[in-house]
Amino acid sequence: MMRINKYLSLCGVTSRRGAEIFIKKKRVTVNDLTVEKPGLVIDETTDQVKVDGTKVEPVEHKYYILLNKPRMVLTTLHDPFHRPTVGYYVKKGPARVYPVGRLDYDTEGALLMTNDGELAYRLAHPKFEVEKIYLAEIDGPIKTGELDRLSKGVKLEDGHLGKAEAEILYASLKTSRIRLTLTEGHKREVKQLMKGIGHPVRRLKRVSFAGLKVDNLNPGRWRFLNVNEVKRLQNLVGIK
Repeated sequence: MMRINKYLSLCGVTSRRGAEIFIKKKRVTVNDLTVEKPGLVIDETTDQVKVDGTKVEPVEHKYYILLNKPRMVLTTLHDPFHRPTVGYYVKKGPARVYPVGRLDYDTEGALLMTNDGELAYRLAHPKFEVEKIYLAEIDGPIKTGELDRLSKGVKLEDGHLGKAEAEILYASLKTSRIRLTLTEGHKREVKQLMKGIGHPVRRLKRVSFAGLKVDNLNPGRWRFLNVNEVKRLQNLVGIK
């Protein structure tokens, strides 16, 4: 017998602390019943546990994969409506791996996937201020002065104050291109920030996550992280 939090951490989905968030968001089921409390005790030999509709089991080895997520693909392993998911692109990998954080359906770029639950939880947690860099194509001409609002903060839908450091790469009467650097991970943050200053996003790509870049990967392609990259990520979030 085992608590559901511990079981999810052994499956590499998230950490024990992260499991509470998954349960709160009703993403976990046991025998197809939604888990309501993190203290639930299960029988790991007979109970079937799923996260977002995908069955999870304890892992033997940890894997770390960097995917260049294409546009119009969901950042999940399972979709009840059979829309394309990132799980399709990594299904030939050696084990089931899970997305670290999320990229919007129409956003492309760097997505880390792993079955190391503790590392995934920390990399996605705002307190560790993991750097994410985006290239955004936006509506209208943008001026340097408008970017000051991004660095000072724009109120998001959830009440948080979103911030970004931004640099103009190109500007014209119809569209502009900018590079944004963020260290938090609020839902649809880049799009909310740009809409907040009057420049809705037309197209968005994450070119770097925690220093990992997809420059040499075509959309839909992935690679394993090397030992030094994994160690650097662990050091970044205080895992020894």
